[in-house]
Amino acid sequence: MRVDQAIGQHLAAAGVSHVFGVVGSGNFHVTNALNQSGARFVAARHEGGAATMADAFARMSGEVGVLSVHQGCGLTNAVTGIAEAAKSRTPMLVLAPQAVLRHSNFWIEQQQLATSVGAVARTVTSAQTAVAEALAALDEAREQRRTVLLNLPIDILAEEITGDGEYAVRRASGTSPVEPDAEAVQTLADLLLAARKPVFVAGRGSRGKRGAEALTALAAEVGALVGTSAVANGLFAGNPWSLGIVGGFSTPEVADLVHGADLIVGWGCALNMWTMRSGKLISEEATVVQVDLEREALGAHRAIDLGVVGDVAATAAAVRAHLASRLTQPREGYRTAAVGARIAAGGHWTNVPVEDEHTGDRIDPRILSRTLDAALPDDRVVAVDSGNFMGYPAAYLRVPDEDAFCFTQAFQSIGLGLATGIGAALAQPHRLPVVACGDGGFLMGVSELETVVRLRLPMVIVVYNDAGYGAEVHHFGPDGHELDTVTFPDVDIASLARSLGCEAATVREARDLDIITTWLAGPRDRPLVIDAKTSQDLAAWWLVEAFGH
Repeated sequence: MRVDQAIGQHLAAAGVSHVFGVVGSGNFHVTNALNQSGARFVAARHEGGAATMADAFARMSGEVGVLSVHQGCGLTNAVTGIAEAAKSRTPMLVLAPQAVLRHSNFWIEQQQLATSVGAVARTVTSAQTAVAEALAALDEAREQRRTVLLNLPIDILAEEITGDGEYAVRRASGTSPVEPDAEAVQTLADLLLAARKPVFVAGRGSRGKRGAEALTALAAEVGALVGTSAVANGLFAGNPWSLGIVGGFSTPEVADLVHGADLIVGWGCALNMWTMRSGKLISEEATVVQVDLEREALGAHRAIDLGVVGDVAATAAAVRAHLASRLTQPREGYRTAAVGARIAAGGHWTNVPVEDEHTGDRIDPRILSRTLDAALPDDRVVAVDSGNFMGYPAAYLRVPDEDAFCFTQAFQSIGLGLATGIGAALAQPHRLPVVACGDGGFLMGVSELETVVRLRLPMVIVVYNDAGYGAEVHHFGPDGHELDTVTFPDVDIASLARSLGCEAATVREARDLDIITTWLAGPRDRPLVIDAKTSQDLAAWWLVEAFGH
């Protein structure tokens, strides 16, 4: 058996259920072997899209995302998606055949390329050890939550494995959670007991059932309000003390409540400029604590009063156990009746009154988003691209849990939204996939619209179309700069979508969204693309604050 065929077979046997990619000569056999051995191959139209699909699939499924690319140019096409995954600590395995002759057209320093964007680079070293090395790379991605690029030298891939080969590899049985230091646990417990208005902000490191349950239980004991960073949106869905997304997307009421906190604990959360509104969200009098698996993450974005190295769920459980003998009953803390009423009335943007800034033939994006939230089924999985528009769907479209919101924003690249939606849809097939893009990002990744149609995904794709790169328009426009380089003629995206086999509609006012009701009542055998002509003069509130305009 060829090495590449053996690698594909054994990766599928080790639990790889999906593999995303674009097939060329170098990865033809390994991809076919994966597919023939039970892993579903999802053919993308561009390696960049395939990388983002694998990333999103991993985030929403809890499995390792697997990407298969051609050597050299296939890998470089995928780099932005790989960088996003690496920065997000997505467990992903990239299978990258590697040219071995420097004069080959496909030669690049693949190992250096991988490490330059934050991925872990590994290389198969011989035919007899290839399967073991591939399985070890899969384990590393899974157990360390890292994006691992496995270089597959093409001369080794073509070799025959003699005998049984060295298939045996010690399979990881799961790493034990990182337990926090006992002194740190006691200090955090003391701070929680002393706090009158504690707020928990859960980030990527809190995602999953263990983190959600541990934080919910501890917050109830100490009277803390709970919120999330954008990537953990939905973690506390349904909790009456949930503030939703904390940071730039917060409602004014939520921002005021966070600013009123005397203790803020970031759980697996970077507490970066977006989550903390460049630090302005935190009162100068507040004590700030950060809990993270990695010591170097503590205090990386802002000064903190206490840093705790530890697994989120393990740390929360340890603190709760420490408090068990000191608390005879749960503390009220920040969970007063008055605060509960404030959250119920103004904790979500759908309840916040706005003055409709509909301008002739363009819909206010806030009205668009609020109407979408009401029209779409609750059981949805939402994927949001980057750009000026992104806070509207992120803030307005409610989700049932953290596995229903996919936000590929670590690299802040536009153009990933459509591919994100495909990966999320395949990971959560029982939910209605909803994708939100700006016109710039949609057109950048439009090749994957054919993939949506080919896969017959019942997807709703909403394009916030302001005919330009809105972030740049609203960043530089107020200072009087010429904007010709960031504005474009209006594109008829609905017609473009129909040409690829979608249902489509152009939306200029709220009543045009009745198309959603009609589409939902139908067979949903074709994706629905909504070309929403959005107001061009309305600067997004979170960017106004970030840019100072």
